[in-house]
Amino acid sequence: MAAIITNKFRIHNALSFKEGFSEAAATQMYLFIGRPQPWTSDASPDTPVDTVESEYYNYDDMIAMKRIQASDVSNAILRRDWTSGKYYDIYRHNYDGSAAQGVDIDAGTSTTRASLFDANFFVITDEYNVYKCIDNRNASNTVAASTTKPTGTSTTAFTTADGYTWKYMYSISAADVLKFVSTDFIPVKTLDSNPGSTDSYYNQWLVQAAAVNGGISNIIVTAGGTGYTSAPTVAITGDGTGATATATITGSAVTAINITAAGTGYSYVVVTLSGGAGTGAAASAIVSPRGGHGVDAIEELGGFYVIMNVRLEYADGAGDFPVDNDYRRIGIVKDPVLYGTTTLATTSTLKATPALTFNSGVTGTFSVDETITQATTGATGRVVSWDSVNRVLRYIKQQGVQNNIAFQTGYNVTGGGSSAVGTVATGGLGTPEVAIDSGDIIYFENRRPINRASDQLEDIKIVVEM
Repeated sequence: MAAIITNKFRIHNALSFKEGFSEAAATQMYLFIGRPQPWTSDASPDTPVDTVESEYYNYDDMIAMKRIQASDVSNAILRRDWTSGKYYDIYRHNYDGSAAQGVDIDAGTSTTRASLFDANFFVITDEYNVYKCIDNRNASNTVAASTTKPTGTSTTAFTTADGYTWKYMYSISAADVLKFVSTDFIPVKTLDSNPGSTDSYYNQWLVQAAAVNGGISNIIVTAGGTGYTSAPTVAITGDGTGATATATITGSAVTAINITAAGTGYSYVVVTLSGGAGTGAAASAIVSPRGGHGVDAIEELGGFYVIMNVRLEYADGAGDFPVDNDYRRIGIVKDPVLYGTTTLATTSTLKATPALTFNSGVTGTFSVDETITQATTGATGRVVSWDSVNRVLRYIKQQGVQNNIAFQTGYNVTGGGSSAVGTVATGGLGTPEVAIDSGDIIYFENRRPINRASDQLEDIKIVVEM
């Protein structure tokens, strides 16, 4: 039995994932940071593994988490910058890997595209406008390099001086550029309603409203034929209506088919050339996506990526995110609960570490990442943050080292590297704000050290491909 998971399924999953952030009973997703302790080699972080054990370890050295809001999430597509001198693929409804229908972006030679979304058929310009390539042929019916940047926000396709035909899709707002544009991805959306004429996405709404279902956007000459003394008649047949076109000959061969009316309602088309005293000319029509070009940018451009952006601001959450240590892991936790409860967490930030508050008279200064030991009880931990003013020490477990032994009040704690000593105060056993091991870690990545500072902002972008 032959089967395939289609790109539509991937887009469905991406849309469903994004919608989960804004539904009435929304899924609570939190970005977390962790792993303050070094890797064996910080230049080469450990490769993540998907095991039950690794999930426990991720919780053990988790530092803090921040809720990902619906406004922090966008569908995304690959970023393909328009560059003069490059060769761009055209939109085709039938890229299937069986023929050399594409063009190498650098050399201009024919190449095979396994699917539409493997093709370089759309671009983003330095004005953050996104365009779909409808045709890449010059007046001689040969594929040419693009040398004229597409501009403007017309709702109809337009041809630039280099012969390329482009279809404006949408423009990215300044706010979304800052939040979601990365080196490899750009945000994409499909509008459900008119955002108003002053909105950055109003031109996209006009494009959506002007889209024509089943129009013929391009007809490609696949064989020029011979012996033509006049342009042959072009007949377009199929399941739609209204499409018309004329042929152009150069010498005795057909070199171009010019669409005079795109028609509507086509899902399949046959193009027939007759007359003109020649023989052998043939052409193939390109049918627009369902609904027409521009009606659904997410579906048309392959929006099966989801990009999330979370900003960590200084000591976010009144100190939930400490600034005196680094971290080496980021990830996403789905539906964690508050410590000591079964209540789903919804607050903006959460501490994931326990803490010790010492009596006055602490000697020395505890150092981040050093091991602490309470000799009387045998409890151990690793310092995440030390607040000398309030005498509060946040720590994580020593993985695999007497994790079942808890610190107790009234006894000294000693720093293994600093030799600092403090006595845990009565009531000085602080708990995390989130229940450790609650929820599901659905994503994590191991990184080189990321240093923090009290005057630092960090924009963390995570892209998930469905």
